[in-house]
Amino acid sequence: MASMELGSDLERYIGNTIRELRNRQDLTIADVADLTGISKGMLSKIENAQTAMSLDTLSRLCKALGVSLSALFRNYDVPEGSAQMVKKGEGMEVVRRGTKRGHTYHLLAYDQGPGKRFEPFLISMDDDAEVFPTFQHPGTEFIYMLEGVIEYRHGNHTYLLEPGDALTFRGDIPHGPERILQLPIHFLSIIIYGEKEN
Repeated sequence: MASMELGSDLERYIGNTIRELRNRQDLTIADVADLTGISKGMLSKIENAQTAMSLDTLSRLCKALGVSLSALFRNYDVPEGSAQMVKKGEGMEVVRRGTKRGHTYHLLAYDQGPGKRFEPFLISMDDDAEVFPTFQHPGTEFIYMLEGVIEYRHGNHTYLLEPGDALTFRGDIPHGPERILQLPIHFLSIIIYGEKEN
């Protein structure tokens, strides 16, 4: 009764993928049998993971269905992975050292454990404050302007940031907003923590 047992993960994957490709092209098992010279019974067993097949058989199936062998296996053994989604407006609001009234920081990813590798913030400024905070931290920071116009200082240089502009810099050099030129201000700030710079 071995032929009736469920096949391996690979055989199930191949069977399901071949059935999907066949159905997507509105082909019957009989159509594929005619194209490949493989019997209908064998094709049914392949689609139901009830038999193993040779590379020659697999190659003929791929040719008949118009896909390469590599395309057939593209989604096989892909790590499941995990992702954290933060819906619009649901980022955790955090207080950063030196922030003043009118500066809002929303952390867009969290629960990274003790060894966090990055922190992505959505920063909003709606108050034309006279004094801006200066920051210093380990790692590299990447800023992407979404709305508004601001002068941003990094060390001895200032940069005019407008929507669509990006600025990347070392976080251990003093940096921060210098002057707001157009409100409201919204920008992404991503801090990447890595090896210490030499």
